[in-house]
Amino acid sequence: MSLPAPAENQAFCNVSALEAGYLDLPDHMFITGVQPGNATHAPSLAFLITHSKRPEKFVFDLGIRRDWGNYTPATVRWIKEVYPCVVPQNVIESLAKGGLSPTDVDTVCLSHLHWDHVGDVEPFTKSTFVVGGESLGLLKTGYPTDPNSRFDEHLLPLDRTRFLDDRTQWAQLGPFPRAFDFYGDGSLYIVDAPGHLPGHINVVARTSADGGWICLAGDSAHHCKLVTGEAHIAVGASGHGPAACAHADKASADFHLTMIRSLFRTPRVRVVLAHDTPFRKEQPDAFWPGRIASL
Repeated sequence: MSLPAPAENQAFCNVSALEAGYLDLPDHMFITGVQPGNATHAPSLAFLITHSKRPEKFVFDLGIRRDWGNYTPATVRWIKEVYPCVVPQNVIESLAKGGLSPTDVDTVCLSHLHWDHVGDVEPFTKSTFVVGGESLGLLKTGYPTDPNSRFDEHLLPLDRTRFLDDRTQWAQLGPFPRAFDFYGDGSLYIVDAPGHLPGHINVVARTSADGGWICLAGDSAHHCKLVTGEAHIAVGASGHGPAACAHADKASADFHLTMIRSLFRTPRVRVVLAHDTPFRKEQPDAFWPGRIASL
């Protein structure tokens, strides 16, 4: 089930990575075959996407906010106890390196509502926010209604937020059964990516007019060995879901991961994870105002 071939004068997207902080991920909580006590100092990547024929600017994820002490109290405890983080440069500063400000961004799409992806939304006063439909349930039961929630019920401006639910015009895209053609021209798709957290989504975009693609896979996997098949999702070491793993629904996460692996093995398709340490080390020119090279 291959990705669609380009049309004549096919529109595509230019994609740039954005620095958005780092966090220490205990390896045994995410992948099999590692020693307890080891941790990966991983980036929390965000991405700027610009259309080849339209002026719109689209940002995927906002990483970690510099003033992380302003997350919900439960999130702050979680950071201190489980995932230490540092933010040498946040998304706003990363955009500024290429002469952009938050008010230049038309769309902010969040892969999901975990703290290391939502950043600080307040400066994006002119943006429309796009999230998975099930994210709404997490917001409705968030802090302060639930004082122990790691989700902030006031995170998103609801009058400027689009929830991609069952009313969305989903269609098959390659291996993915539910994808939304965001611009309506085959250049950028938002993909329903169940498993990690309710409302989790990926972005799949064309990166050239002649057949290049990129899959921004969010937290569908936390380590590149899960994409290559060298390791499996760890269980019994975390408390996110019933399976005691990093995903709320391990079976769905495993199934979605098989689709990402099929893209990874496809010529001219690049797969980048939100916490992609090898990508960060090997692609310094991919960061704005540079761009990720099309395959």
